Amino acid sequence: MSTTLTGAPVSPGRAAGVVVTMPAPVPEPPLATVAETDVDAAVERVRAATTAVQESLLALAAGATGTAADVLSVTAALPADPTLASDAERRVRAGSRTAERAVWEAADALAAQLEPLGPPLSERARDVRDVRDRVVAELTGVRPPGVPAPGHPFVLVADDLAPADTATLDPAVVVGIVTSGGGPTSHTAILARTLGIPAVVAVQGAADIVEGETVVLDGGAGTVLRDPSDDEVRAARDAVRVERVFDGHGRTSDGHRVELLANVADPEAAQAAVAANAEGVGLFRTEFCFLGRDTEPSVAEQVAAYRGVLAAFGGKKVVVRTLDAGADKPLPFVTADDEPNPALGVRGLRTAVRHPEVLDRQLQAIAEAAAAESADVSVMAPMVATVPETVAFVDACERLGLSRAGVMVEVPAAALRSRSIFARATFGSIGTNDLTQYAMAADRMLGDLAPLSTSWQPAVLELVRATCDGAAAHGRPVGVCGEAAADAVLAPVLVGLGVRSLSMTPRALADVAAVLARVSFVRCRELAHLALEQPTADAARTAVRGALAEVLEELSL
Repeated sequence: MSTTLTGAPVSPGRAAGVVVTMPAPVPEPPLATVAETDVDAAVERVRAATTAVQESLLALAAGATGTAADVLSVTAALPADPTLASDAERRVRAGSRTAERAVWEAADALAAQLEPLGPPLSERARDVRDVRDRVVAELTGVRPPGVPAPGHPFVLVADDLAPADTATLDPAVVVGIVTSGGGPTSHTAILARTLGIPAVVAVQGAADIVEGETVVLDGGAGTVLRDPSDDEVRAARDAVRVERVFDGHGRTSDGHRVELLANVADPEAAQAAVAANAEGVGLFRTEFCFLGRDTEPSVAEQVAAYRGVLAAFGGKKVVVRTLDAGADKPLPFVTADDEPNPALGVRGLRTAVRHPEVLDRQLQAIAEAAAAESADVSVMAPMVATVPETVAFVDACERLGLSRAGVMVEVPAAALRSRSIFARATFGSIGTNDLTQYAMAADRMLGDLAPLSTSWQPAVLELVRATCDGAAAHGRPVGVCGEAAADAVLAPVLVGLGVRSLSMTPRALADVAAVLARVSFVRCRELAHLALEQPTADAARTAVRGALAEVLEELSL
């Protein structure tokens, strides 16, 4: 008899296949010591192994694009992180630990420090352990962590996936993903959606799924069917995902305009957005030219990097986000390494308090790049919480001729005080990932908290409405650039709440456009009201999916 497991729906589509589970983790090295005469050699082994792992991760990043490249670049910085590398060397010298044992203990100590800090730092604990396993595997000659290659298409089942694993999945081989951990805004969820692989995370009972059995999953509904019938398997395999094409003009069925934009992280990702007919860029992440460096890139380097994206969107809208350093993206020239809780610390625009020169030089580079290209450039600051922060940022932009200066609304305080903030900011963009985790006080990596970590939460939708209402009082437009924008079912709700633009992974553009084109603006308002009236996120999602049942069936979503 079939059994249905439920979890968080994070990447739409149906899939059926034989289960392959992730291999057992790298075994913990025994507690052992080295002779005093071998200490220097052990230290050199630590350094060589961490360098080798870093180079392999950087090679993966170089072969990836967009979000995957961004995530891998951050992960690649971990092997050489002073907190990890220097502690491992200290353990070799002070405790005569073997190289592999020293790395294991140092990584566990760092992960233990990160776990209580809340998202996004707690998420990095898993990444630290993944890097630990890779370095220990390098030192001991065992098989490093990685996705199996059985030689046939399969559904991958795991507790969770490290960014280095998820970012390199082949959608032609991995037809679906099921995890017991993670949440709707975890790296696994974001990258699965980017790759177009149906995925359900935080699945209760996923740990009981065994290698070799067949399952059917529905990434839109958040279900995993064990022991399916032949007919159910056949139906899932026949439900081939329709490859739609976006015509480059987002609107509702009655012609209400909704800009459909792309999130990009580098020039290669910009080309993918152009190929998907994105109307522009709603979030240009500029960290790609800062990550993995000990020193700030020069203005000239930044100008060249930014022009690579702006050139792809001549005459079109590009919203540039200033450096979002801190928390899970520490940079030695703007962030401290001893913050007790970096997730609630100096990150985003807050780094400009101690290092205003870094922001000033970046704004100068953005202004020069904008002047050299024909893109319609706006600029926004991340992690804005107060009116004074808004005023200071807008003034800094205006001094350099950047007249369209906006803010990201990621902190509930900014949503609640949006009327005052938009008296100065010319536009807003809601980062639903951070807004959700701060509003719900929920670590997005914890499977147990997945029901909280979704933008379908009525409280989060209320904050979206509050932001749009405050901006509307001054005639300012508000967009969404978080993962919620890529949810084709949630899109009409966001539009009904007053959102004017949606920025997402390019792969999601066609589906979002198709749903919006089949509902009127009045219907979007009704769906928004319906969602807000529900007591829970699940109830809101279920109610809206029910109201859109005919549309979703027609579109196979």
